[in-house]
Amino acid sequence: MNNNQTDNRISNKLKLLPIEGSVAFPHIIFPMIIHKDEHLKLIKDALDEDKHIAVFTKKINLEKTDEEKLYSIGVVCTILKLFRNSDGSNRVLLRGVRRIKINEYIKENEKYKTVKIGFLNEIYGNKLKSEAIVRTISDLFHQIVSISPVFPDEIEDIIFSIDDPSKLADLITSALNISISDKQTLLNELDVNKRLLKLVKYLKKEYDLIKLNNKIHNKVNSEINKNQREHFLRQQLKAIEEELGENEPSNPDIEMFTKKINKMNLSDEAFDTAEKELQKLNKLHPSSPDYTVITNYLDWITALPWGKFTNKQIDIKKAEKILNKDHYGLTDIKDRFLEFLSVQKLKKDAKSPILCLVGAPGVGKTSLGESVAKAMGRKFIRFSVGGMHDEAEIRGHRKTYIGSMPGRIIQYLKRVNVSNPIIMIDEVDKIGKDFRGDPSSALLEVLDPEQNNDFRDNYLEVAFDLSKITFIATANTIDTIPSALNDRMEKLYLPGYINPEKVQIAKRFLIPRQIKANGLKAQYLTFTQKAIDIIISDYTMEAGVRSLERNIAKICRKVAREFASEEKKSKTSISGKNIIKYLGPKKIFREDIPQKDEIGIVTGLAYTASGGEVLPVEATIMPGKGVYKMTGHLGDVMKESISTAISYLRANSKKYKFKENLLKENDIHLHFPAAAVPKDGPSAGVSIVTSVFSLLKNKKVRHNIAMTGEISLRGRVLPIGGVREKVTAAKRAKIKTVILPDSNRNDLSEVPEHVKKDIEFIFVKQIDEVLENAILD
Repeated sequence: MNNNQTDNRISNKLKLLPIEGSVAFPHIIFPMIIHKDEHLKLIKDALDEDKHIAVFTKKINLEKTDEEKLYSIGVVCTILKLFRNSDGSNRVLLRGVRRIKINEYIKENEKYKTVKIGFLNEIYGNKLKSEAIVRTISDLFHQIVSISPVFPDEIEDIIFSIDDPSKLADLITSALNISISDKQTLLNELDVNKRLLKLVKYLKKEYDLIKLNNKIHNKVNSEINKNQREHFLRQQLKAIEEELGENEPSNPDIEMFTKKINKMNLSDEAFDTAEKELQKLNKLHPSSPDYTVITNYLDWITALPWGKFTNKQIDIKKAEKILNKDHYGLTDIKDRFLEFLSVQKLKKDAKSPILCLVGAPGVGKTSLGESVAKAMGRKFIRFSVGGMHDEAEIRGHRKTYIGSMPGRIIQYLKRVNVSNPIIMIDEVDKIGKDFRGDPSSALLEVLDPEQNNDFRDNYLEVAFDLSKITFIATANTIDTIPSALNDRMEKLYLPGYINPEKVQIAKRFLIPRQIKANGLKAQYLTFTQKAIDIIISDYTMEAGVRSLERNIAKICRKVAREFASEEKKSKTSISGKNIIKYLGPKKIFREDIPQKDEIGIVTGLAYTASGGEVLPVEATIMPGKGVYKMTGHLGDVMKESISTAISYLRANSKKYKFKENLLKENDIHLHFPAAAVPKDGPSAGVSIVTSVFSLLKNKKVRHNIAMTGEISLRGRVLPIGGVREKVTAAKRAKIKTVILPDSNRNDLSEVPEHVKKDIEFIFVKQIDEVLENAILD
């Protein structure tokens, strides 16, 4: 039957059966076990119709979409028989017919997919060349069959009886033990001569592999026979020594390890492995190099906390008190941890989520982990994976190497001597990767609750249950976390502290800690509220409080020196007047807001890594050719916001009654002070439009109003982030009115009441509302 007749007999709309671990080929009959109910229904529905289905092989990649999971070329197959095995499973017998491709996915059934297919025609090249390649293939296959026990002798007769080179290539490929991707490569090749040439390459490789495998097998057999002979002679020698009364005294190492192993709650696998290692140790002399290797291994396996747990009852109220005592603010984060603890209390065997704390340096990520451990009554371990490049740091080295040892996880479990500590994996966004391996891939197994109950360290080579460990990760950003690792973690974002929160943290935690650390007493050193405010605003620029603590420590050291040199004996009070004496001139200079209404100058609000800031936007116009310049160390997103703002104003020039050809005959320059500070993000869109509009209409902008919001080409004001931080910056700059996107109305609830006091908030949906409130007539 030719291809056209086949095409006419087969519908171009077929049910799709995705398969794993094998590749279907035309003219080849092959069985398949049906595991899924939806696939069984697909087979039965096809049997009731024309018995034809589309069979495509799945790619081994779980990150792909449904369409991308399948290879592009498959085979239309005829269902020969469906039968049930004795064990209750279903098996189907299929025969390949033709190569096909998917043209369109159709969803006709909820349980499986239907596709529209296209038939693929093979290209037959030069006949003489085909015969020459087929002869080469025949010779190679004959050599493989002669040295491989896998192929029956009669397979040669079947293969050599085939005249069609395409069918010959497909039959040999289906019989070869090569990878799925290699088989799919041969299925994809429509040019028969090219397919035959590729098959020659795979046959040569398979022949070399079989030869090498046979060589290794023979060598191993000879080694086994040698070891068995040595064991037999040793047993005879031992018996002779016992008869003569010359047997050596018992080995103290063996006695010690035997007692430990019998007392410990080892898993069955670990117990059997330890017993085998003891038997090997019994046959070795203490001076043997292998003796040290085995004793080190048994030291590790008997030092681990098999079945040891911290079983302290979780008290939710006490846990809440601990979290509130150790950390100020961070209400959402604390609530999530208390929810986690509540689930752990109610369901002892609940799988722990992998929580990842994401935030700027110094916001309290590590100390939060310590507080959670204290609240749960668990032991706490912290280790950093920042800059880690070697996979063996996680999985360990094979014990056969000199100086080998387990990975970090097993080492820390030995140190804390319990199987359910809290492990904080710091800096997961800075993990490395090079020729030594990919540590992030090794962490996948460690952090996956579905896999880590059977974690196998390369050194131990036995399963150790990590499922009772609570893992908490930390990162400064999620952008550089490997995607597979990122997918396994629940992210909790720490937004950074606003100034009022920093003041409270300094009073409650930082100042008492530094006074004690520097040998002072609270009654000898005090800080006024004004002094703390000045330290925060004039000497630090950060989202966290590390730099704040360093400045407080600097003051404490200087005061300690005064007391130590007996220059001072009375109480010292740090105030706004004397702070320069201890910290020197102010280090941080923030942009001042305009003090009067001006044309082209607008006060924007920005959210940076160090918190909220006021962002002046300056615009000027000059004769030119209608181009615009922008300066101020701007990022790509901010440049796009400028383009969007200018395009919006150009498109609406008639609406706003700009002078004719004003935008064509003049250049506009936008500047964002301070020029050395990087700026990015879309939230300056409304500020840019307002600044340029003021310039084009020659109208002043209210100086005591600040704004933030993304602008669209249709003039809509879109939501932004960092409302809490931006409003705090406005309060610090003594702004009286703040314009926010209407979509951010609910975010205002996160801003403390004392920050919102005396500020008027205007919520807008369109840029016209912004201009109405900001531009003076």
